[in-house]
This record gives sequence, C-alpha cells and structure tokens, in this order.
Amino acid sequence: MRAFIFPGQGSQAVGMGSALAAASPHAREVFQEVDEALGQKLSKLMAEGPEDQLTLTANAQPAIMANAIAVLRVLERDGGIRLGEKADFVAGHSLGEYTALCAAGAFDLATTARLLRTRGDAMQAAVPVGVGAMAALLGTDLAKAQAIADAAAQGEVCTVANDNDPGQVVISGHLGAIERALPLAKEMGAKRALLLPVSAPFHCPLMQAAADAMEAALAAVAVQSPLVPVYANVTAAPVTDPATIRTLLVEQVTGMVRWRESVLAMQEAGVTEFVEFGGKVLAGMVKRIAPDAVTTSLVTMDDIEALAKSL
Repeated sequence: MRAFIFPGQGSQAVGMGSALAAASPHAREVFQEVDEALGQKLSKLMAEGPEDQLTLTANAQPAIMANAIAVLRVLERDGGIRLGEKADFVAGHSLGEYTALCAAGAFDLATTARLLRTRGDAMQAAVPVGVGAMAALLGTDLAKAQAIADAAAQGEVCTVANDNDPGQVVISGHLGAIERALPLAKEMGAKRALLLPVSAPFHCPLMQAAADAMEAALAAVAVQSPLVPVYANVTAAPVTDPATIRTLLVEQVTGMVRWRESVLAMQEAGVTEFVEFGGKVLAGMVKRIAPDAVTTSLVTMDDIEALAKSL
C-alpha cells in the first residue's frame, strides 16, 4: 500500500517549480491557475523571489501547495498515473493537508489557493509580530516536550505544536514562555532547542482568531468526498466525510500536528511506501518514524519519470 504525502511551511525556496514549468505545460497550467485565483503573479515570486516576500506566510502557503500539485499534475498527465489508482491514502503536514485534499479532489485548485491565502493572512493577523514564537526541541519525544512546555508556561500559552518524529517536536506560544523553554529543554534532556524563524506562533490557542476566519472561509466553499481517505493532522486518523473535513481543518489551526502518529497509523493500516510531492522534508521524517518504509521524494522531472516507470 502507498501514501502520497505533501509538505508544509519551510519547504519553500526561490526557484521552486521553475525547472518543472520549463519542462511541462501541465506544470505551467497549475501555476497559471493559481496566479489567476489569487490575482497575483505568485509564480514569478516563486521563480525569482525576493526570498523575504516568498517566505511571508500568505505567499509561502499557496506557493508550496502549487509546487506540489504541479508535480502531481505532471505525474498524472505526463506519466499516465492516477492518484485514485496508485495511492491508498493521502496526508499533508499542516498546510500540506490542504494540498492533500486538493490532490484527492476534495477541493479544486483555485479554491485551495484562495483558502491558503486566507489561512496565511489570518494566521499572520491573529498575533502581533513579537508576541509569539515557536521553537524546535531536538532529541526529545512528545511526552518530554509537553513537560518542558508545561514547565515554561508560567501562566502564558506554551504547548506542543508539531509532533514531527521521534526526535523532533516543535512548541508554540507566547514569546516569553518559548524563551523560558529553551534553557529548560537543555536541563530536561533535549539535545538542542532553537527558536524557529517564523512570523507567528502556529498550531496553538493564540491562533483562535485564525481558526474563526477559516471556519467562515470553509463554510463558503464546496467540499467533495476525496478519492482516497485523508489522514487528518489533528486526529491522525483517516477521514472522507466532507463535513468532518471542514471541522478538522478548523481545529487544525489551533491544534497539534500529529505527524508522527499519522505515519504510524498509515503504516499500521498497511502502507509500506510514502511518496512526497514537491519537497524532501517529510521523507526524512517518515524514515525516522518508520525505518522500514520505502520513501521517494518527487521534485524534478527526472524524479517524476523514474517513479512513473516504477508504478
């Protein structure tokens, strides 16, 4: 069994998608459709930068999605591969869950781009710059990370945001609490603890205003039943019901990304192969979670052609 997986924020880079767009008209069509949906030349920003503009949450989220869907579209159109026939499940990390839903036909491409623009804007607006922060705790597991967060909170928000893999957990909350967590983490046995270069404290209760914005945005769009079940970030369980998909995407804004548990659950369901679209981040996480799994990362035309031949 096989899962198609889609990366989250942090996998953006200037030049992303350029070689693919040069090689395939199907990739160019994806970027053009996203540009039209947003009323912005996002594809130019992806190709040429500047990096500080591409890194802005409101740009990075639709850009990462567009790049991954372009890779999928090329695999499907040029490689003759159908997601519904070759994938048993899809999943994505944070914003990647929207990409996974788009890939599986729950949202159309234009709707996904607009939802991610709304999500990025709402997440940025929810907390003034400098009020919140996030930190990666390396060499620690979920239980230890939660203990560190609890000890650092001191009446402020400090909680686990991303349970990425057995040795990498991200915490999120008020800046003061996150700064207190850094030395505490070392004292409590983490190998490293470092502040992340993000503009807001994602996946924590400080994002409630963004969750409210997404509830309104999702209520106004059509959601179809996906071609294959989607593993949801907040439950680490498969979902196909459109109403439930809406609810879980709202919860995801303030909730923990349960990526480690999602991969283990997919493995338990019989998945032995994970194919990452448009990045090389999740494949490494999967290997640390499920060492026996086969992982493939699709970024270039050569990657896509090699997979198409093997499927």
